[in-house]
Amino acid sequence: MMEKEDSVQKLYTRMRLWEFPDQYVIEPTDGSSGSSLSVSRVDGSMKLIDKVPECSTLRVPKIYTIFGVVGMLKLLAGSYLLVITERESVGSYSGHPIFKISKLKVFPCDNSLKNTPPEKKKIEMEFSGLLNVAEKTSGLFFSYETNLTLSAQRLNDLGDESRLLPLWRQAEPRFLWNNYMLEVLIDNKLEPYLLPVVQGSFHHFQAAIGKDIIDVSLIARRCTRRNGTRMWRRGADPDGYVANFVETEQIMQFNGYTASFVQVRGSIPLLWQQIVDLTYKPKFELLKLEEAPRVLERHFLDLRKKYGAVLAVDLVNKHGGEGRLCEKFGDASQHVAGNDVRYLHFDFHHVCGHVHFDRLSILYDQISDFLERNGYLLLNEKGEKMKEQLGVVRTNCIDCLDRTNVTQSMIGRNMLEYQLRRLGVFGAEETISSHPNLDENFKILWANHGDDISIQYSGTPALKGDFVRFGHRTIQGILQDGVNALLRYYFNNFVDGTKQDAIDLLQGHYIVSVGRDTAATSQKGGLEAIASFPLALGLVLTGFLFATMSLRQVQYDFRHIFFSLMWAGISIGIAAFVRANGRVFCNRPRLHNPR
Repeated sequence: MMEKEDSVQKLYTRMRLWEFPDQYVIEPTDGSSGSSLSVSRVDGSMKLIDKVPECSTLRVPKIYTIFGVVGMLKLLAGSYLLVITERESVGSYSGHPIFKISKLKVFPCDNSLKNTPPEKKKIEMEFSGLLNVAEKTSGLFFSYETNLTLSAQRLNDLGDESRLLPLWRQAEPRFLWNNYMLEVLIDNKLEPYLLPVVQGSFHHFQAAIGKDIIDVSLIARRCTRRNGTRMWRRGADPDGYVANFVETEQIMQFNGYTASFVQVRGSIPLLWQQIVDLTYKPKFELLKLEEAPRVLERHFLDLRKKYGAVLAVDLVNKHGGEGRLCEKFGDASQHVAGNDVRYLHFDFHHVCGHVHFDRLSILYDQISDFLERNGYLLLNEKGEKMKEQLGVVRTNCIDCLDRTNVTQSMIGRNMLEYQLRRLGVFGAEETISSHPNLDENFKILWANHGDDISIQYSGTPALKGDFVRFGHRTIQGILQDGVNALLRYYFNNFVDGTKQDAIDLLQGHYIVSVGRDTAATSQKGGLEAIASFPLALGLVLTGFLFATMSLRQVQYDFRHIFFSLMWAGISIGIAAFVRANGRVFCNRPRLHNPR
């Protein structure tokens, strides 16, 4: 990869944040000679200053070490500055260091709240509370020197003029997690503070094959267009952007050669939803079926523009609730199928069951011709392109997590073997499995990758991860899947609504405005205003407790059987009412209006 030119203004890598009563001052401390940045605590306005103001002897300001400014978010009355307070070095990409954000911190610029009407202040506090959820966002990565939003092939294809642009100008907007939050900094032309952040995953390892050392990295880039949580972001939007769309790039480096292979995953590109209602598996609802061909066409048109030919591998069940989605996906795909778009259904659970994942070789036999024809990127020691990737495999199941990760790791394994044979590292029949150290590292790489993507979307590590990690199912893995499935149920029903609101706020999918938000908070009424699952559960358990106590007294006074039945009836009645109105008792998002 070509190095960044010296003429591009470098990003500050370490700063000191001074917390004064009326302003925050961010001072570069990495040896750069640039100006400090002053951020008003009244209205969030920004300006460059030559030096840090003198400190008052009465009130010494708090000082924080920070490693980057993520951006600024404006709410009703105040603005909120997001910065990186802890980072972790996780490896390198195209020869440049990559960091993971270990800790985000929000600094409020809301001094003007003192003069704000009570109603507006209440709404502001509700919104700012969502930023506490935002601080816990997982899987955020950045680099001060290279563009993490672009695959190796797209980086290599950048023209000389594009390479001279600042990183945020080069960035692919759909993978730029802080795209919306950077707008204020961009407007103020604060180039050395504009740090692009990607959400996804980054893992790598080195392994010896005889005397040769190979370096393998796995990068995930999450699309922000329809970002969200497992049950509150399903399917596609009218523009064809799908939920849980992730680009995965596997990079292998050996003796100066670089090979890159890209896959993508994403929800079934139809308008559908699965709204939580306290049941373990809420029903699938297809919406606006007449628009399915148009939405699907937009989705595949976008994929073809970005990746070339597309092979859509659909892993969902052919029967049951998933079967209806599978049928509609297959039918709608016929309208876009052609030389460069192909749809393939593979019923993962029917063929592989819950333990026979080695049967994925049946799927590989069906897609190997596409993989060989469309290939991968290969650069020689001089960075010259010897081969390029001409198409992409798009894999999905329902969540695009568990079945998808097992399948993508199988494809990645075969492609790495293919590349190693091309470079002469492997013989014709040699495989990764014949090198125990390489095999173990490769499995761990993909298992960690799957866990990261799953945690961001569902709140738990991936299911079936033991197969990816060890090559076979284990009793401990099956038990852990049971625990994670129950945790997903809890998060989906009682946590993810608020998390979805925080995501929509950060990504700019919901823009705060005075008229709409004061009206929205006052509209909440009826059952929704009083519905509380913990309260209902407490009443049900209390009722059953009294029923049990009354039943024990029957031997002394027969009238207690009436009280026992009464308490049991009340408990069953409350439980039935909650079950019938399950959606109202779940933690639901409250911000729905798109940007």
